[in-house]
Amino acid sequence: MSTKKGLSGVEKFAYGVGAVGKDMVYMLSASYILYYFQDIMGVSAIAMGLILLIARVFDAFNDPIMGFIVAKTKTKWGKFRPWLMIGTVTNAVILVLMFAAPPSLDGRGLVAYAAVTYILWGVTYTMMDIPYWSMIPAFTEGGKEREGLSAIARSCAGVGSALVTILTVLCVAALGNAFMGKNTDSRTVTYSSSDSSISSYVVRLDESGNPTSDMLTFDAGATDIRIDVTGSDKVFEGKEIKDGDAVYEGVITVSSDNANVYAEINGMTISEPKVKYADNGKENSGSVVIFYVDAETYSSLKDASVLQGTVSMESNLETERVGFKYFSIIIGILFIVFITITCICIKEKSSVDMQTASVKQMFKALIQNDQAMTIVLTIVLVNSATYITSNLLIYFFKYDLAGSNWQGNYTLFNTFAGGMQIIAMMIFFPLLRRAFTTLKIFYISVGAAILGYVILLVMALAGTKNVFPFFVPGFFIMAAVGILNVIVTIFLANTVDYGDLKNNRRDESVIFSMQTFVVKLASGIAAMVASVCLAVFNIQENSSGAQTASMLVRSLKDMVSGADTAIDNSSVVGLRLVMTLAPVILLVIALFVFKAKYILTDKKLEEISGMLKARR
Repeated sequence: MSTKKGLSGVEKFAYGVGAVGKDMVYMLSASYILYYFQDIMGVSAIAMGLILLIARVFDAFNDPIMGFIVAKTKTKWGKFRPWLMIGTVTNAVILVLMFAAPPSLDGRGLVAYAAVTYILWGVTYTMMDIPYWSMIPAFTEGGKEREGLSAIARSCAGVGSALVTILTVLCVAALGNAFMGKNTDSRTVTYSSSDSSISSYVVRLDESGNPTSDMLTFDAGATDIRIDVTGSDKVFEGKEIKDGDAVYEGVITVSSDNANVYAEINGMTISEPKVKYADNGKENSGSVVIFYVDAETYSSLKDASVLQGTVSMESNLETERVGFKYFSIIIGILFIVFITITCICIKEKSSVDMQTASVKQMFKALIQNDQAMTIVLTIVLVNSATYITSNLLIYFFKYDLAGSNWQGNYTLFNTFAGGMQIIAMMIFFPLLRRAFTTLKIFYISVGAAILGYVILLVMALAGTKNVFPFFVPGFFIMAAVGILNVIVTIFLANTVDYGDLKNNRRDESVIFSMQTFVVKLASGIAAMVASVCLAVFNIQENSSGAQTASMLVRSLKDMVSGADTAIDNSSVVGLRLVMTLAPVILLVIALFVFKAKYILTDKKLEEISGMLKARR
């Protein structure tokens, strides 16, 4: 009598690499879709929040339908692999379309484009995600083999998420710069003191390149500057900006943050020039140019009565838009390649039943199982807390910590945070499990996350600018997130036995099918909270990059007084508070809900197990 051999290394690798690909795609969408449409394309933050939340609620109905379709599928390639490939290819195409919104769209057209592509992305992702996780029984024998394969897949999924988190910002910048040269609508516009009123400022930088309080002011009569700006038509359309009670149309702001700059003033060529220029557009009511220079150059200009020179600025304002398009193409191709490896190397059994649950069954199972309801609510609260931070983190680095190297600092922090999450899942949890029960580890993890957020709040309000101190709260938060991801799965499994004893029915497939949905729901809730934050504190308006001349001068004065941020102070404080206090509040609620309602201690689980055995 022959016995089936265990899974080969190739099969384990093939299944794991599929998880890497699909979670690369999921993380790109989950973490950057709000930023892409809101910050780069200019869609209303509230509109994006509603789109993301509605799409997640739609998944509550979409997931069971897809499960039913897969269960009824019969082909010579099996029931899972055909849908896995169909879903992967269509999802990769939609992903590229989603991150390649036509720049000509604006207003309602852009909102409609975002809504349609994002909902279609969710539908096609479900098309491959359901069969991916459901196919495990089709090529495993069960027991420890299935548990081990699930653990491998979850770890590989974490690797895929971490890779996208680490690489996205830097890759987008590199690809954007590489492909912006293909832009065909570039033109050059000259702004000169002889044509309009331009005032100028010179700020001294310290040895670290940070602005100091030393500043020279040259009014319009003492400024003789010619500024040549090269860019696409979109650059010169400008923006409508509210400045106090006044409204300016066609405001153009160009700086060394979004342009390649050459500058020469009073006969001196500025090396690695840092320049900002704002033109009030159609109002033609004045412009401002600001030069940030080293101590030697500043000293040479101190006695100058007139500031003269030329500045050439080649705009790369659309770098991120173009970069996201080509980065999504790369991720989409990798996704297809990785899932193809899975489908080629995995062979399905000819007959495998797939249990599916309707929306009615899912909610019925929850209502009749108070412990499952407790865990689902806990998962929603915990994941909403962490997703709020992940949605707002890029804004924190770009507009609060700011600085010309914000991409590098953001990537560095995410590298540490992603690595810490994986280490916590694979090393910290097994070590803690030797000394503590899962209940105690849960409380320790939630406490560590709250402590991390409190430290983060204190550091943010204290004005910490160096990225490395943020590794401290990052350690507590991300280690906790990694451990909690493992624990909630264990707790869900515990509720199955409890439900079996209480209701004489094992709702294993129903309860576990809820896990994917509640994680998606949490991401939708978090996106809505983040969107409200961006709208209420005017971060979208401030982060558009456009400032009138008077706004630029005010931000300059804030900067030299020590407030070195890219958005105004009220927006800074609002961003910091929502990013830290909102997660703390959600985690505290989760802690109280769990402590008050969850009763499945190790002792209780032993009793339930004994009673189930006796009943059978």
